[in-house]
Amino acid sequence: MRPVYHPDRKDITLAGVLYALGDPIRLEIVKLLAEKGELTCAAFDLSVAKSTMSHHFKLLREAGILYCRKQGTQHLNSLRGEDLEARFPGLLESVLESAERCAVSKRSKH
Repeated sequence: MRPVYHPDRKDITLAGVLYALGDPIRLEIVKLLAEKGELTCAAFDLSVAKSTMSHHFKLLREAGILYCRKQGTQHLNSLRGEDLEARFPGLLESVLESAERCAVSKRSKH
């Protein structure tokens, strides 16, 4: 099995991070990882095809948001919080807080 690509901290770009976080499915993945910590791909119960999920994980990983490590047949995903905080202080926290405010607002309207 070939190694999984992760960009060096210095190569993580703001445009790449914002693009990756701009998709609702990818944002949900990041929110779940922020809440629960390291998770396998199978732990995400999102209503998309497995190939689509793989694409989302790859995009998040290549943007520098996720770290993926292999353990046997499992892929374990975690946020690269320290790297993101070093590159763009407060960005991830701000995005997650904003996403939560939007979710609360949507729930209160229904």
